[in-house]
This record gives sequence, structure tokens and C-alpha cells, in this order.
Amino acid sequence: MLIYHVLIDMVKVLQLYRAMDIHQLKIFTSVFKNKSFSKASEELYLTQPTVSDHIKVLEDELNCKLFDRLGRTIMPTKEAEVLFNHALEIIEKADNIKDLLCNLKKEISGDIIIGASTIPGTYLMPSIVAKFKKVYPSVSFQILISDSRDIVEKISRHELLIGIVGARLTNSQITYTPFLEDELIVVSSPKLIKNKHMTLKELMKLPIALREEGSGTRKETEKILENNGISIENTKVAGIFGSTDAVKQAVKAGLGISILSRLSVKDELKYGILREIKLTDIKMNRMFYIVTHKKRTLPTAYSIFLDHVRTESKNVHNTIKP
Repeated sequence: MLIYHVLIDMVKVLQLYRAMDIHQLKIFTSVFKNKSFSKASEELYLTQPTVSDHIKVLEDELNCKLFDRLGRTIMPTKEAEVLFNHALEIIEKADNIKDLLCNLKKEISGDIIIGASTIPGTYLMPSIVAKFKKVYPSVSFQILISDSRDIVEKISRHELLIGIVGARLTNSQITYTPFLEDELIVVSSPKLIKNKHMTLKELMKLPIALREEGSGTRKETEKILENNGISIENTKVAGIFGSTDAVKQAVKAGLGISILSRLSVKDELKYGILREIKLTDIKMNRMFYIVTHKKRTLPTAYSIFLDHVRTESKNVHNTIKP
């Protein structure tokens, strides 16, 4: 609150002198202190005519004489002496605004509520939030995990301010900002499929476990199949599950293959619990998006967190490469 009141006082002071810009005042104070246009021009790395022009503009705006030219020397007028002290105060306050805003950022606290679809909410956000908390320990987080459709609808209804989703859904009120590219891969139980390389059409002859409708992974899977002339209705759907963990358990049990985010099966692949089947004819990539409402202005804490998310996305990208 202290910083807030200081900022308000600054605005009031600056409004009093709105006819003058800070640059002009800096030139004026340099001429006043040096009692010389030429010395001021050297100090400010400006030409002497530029310095003279700025002082002339300032005198016209204030409707008074600031310096008397006495041959090669100049003498500040009474008006200049009055202006000098005020100018120093204004310049000092203007120079401190950036520092004060930085301090304001360091003081952020409160709750940040994020809507996230299953993959980013489970496998990305916890580590990103943990790093943010080390810098801003007073901030508390709530991660609401749901499918992409539900997250987008909540932002549309102003129930959430930001979300991270795995599919771009049609909604004119929403801004989608690309966040991180994800790779979808085919996985199976090591005992179910021995072949490590297949075409997409060969793969679709096998039973498949799917996420529920509304899931970003399900939407992207359907899009990939349709783009390759395959309808989801013509596949052997072994089961539909409400979470990625449930799909993984079904695949581990030998129910069928599935198309999942590499992020979600990184540990299972590392320890041989699941096997990746590499498709020989296509690559399956999709984008995660930061979603916000076009008409909402984010509070400072949210804006700072989003900057952090964008920075961390580069680090995450390097860790999920196969």
C-alpha cells in the first residue's frame, strides 16, 4: 500500500508539470548547474543548438525567461531558480518509478488460480509453479484440472482468468497464445505389441484406448486420423477413459494401444513399463496454448506469472526431447 500511495503522489506531481517533458527538464537542470549551454551539451551528448532549442521550447511553454545571456556567460533568472528545485524533484521521482514498480512486483501475494487440461496441469505446471514460488513465496496457487473444452468455457464465463490447454477450440472470446509444442506418440504394453515400427493404417487395426470427448488429446487424435482418411468410428475402440492415468493403466494391462503425450509417459518409457511404437509415415505434434479472455486485463501477479511460464517453456522443451 505504501508503494501505491507513493505512485499516486508521483502522478499528481507529474500532472502539475504535464506541459514539460522529463527530457526538457533534464536539459534545463544541466544548463542551470553548469551555467553553460556548451558544457551541458557535452554532459548530455547533445549538440549545443539542440540544447538551446529545448530551453527555448521550455521558456515558451512556461511563458518566462529562464536564462539571461551575458556575452559568453549565462545567468539563471529568478524563475529558473524556482523551477530548478521542482525539476530535480520531478526527475528524481520519474527515475524512481521503474524501481518502485520492480519492488511492487517483488511484494506480490495472494492467490493465482489456473485452469489446465490434463497434460499441462499434471506434467508441466507443478514444476513451473515450484520455481515461481521460490521467487514469490507469498503467492498461493490453485491448479484446476479439467478437459480443454471445460477450461475454455470457464474463461469465457469469466470463472477463470488464464488456462493452459492442449487444443484450440472455436471461441471468438478467447485469445490463444502458443506455449509449448508437444509430441503425441503411440504406446502399448511390451507384451501386446512386439513390432516397434508401423504405419498409421496398420496401427488402426489394433484395439485403441481413448480419452473422453472434450479432451485435447482426444481432439488432436481425431484430427490426425481424419487428416489421414481414418474415421474414429471405424477404429477398434477398446475403451474410453476420463483421465490420462486411466488410459495408461488400461494400456499397461494389455487392453490396447493408445496415442498419448510423450510428457505423460516419459517415466513409463524410461523404465520399460510401456513401449513406444514409432509411426513410419507421419509425425504427430500438437501445441499447448495459454488461453485468456480478450476483454479481461490480468492482475499484476498473473502477468508476472505468465512471463515466468513463457520463460520456462523453453527449458521444458529441451527436457522432453526423446
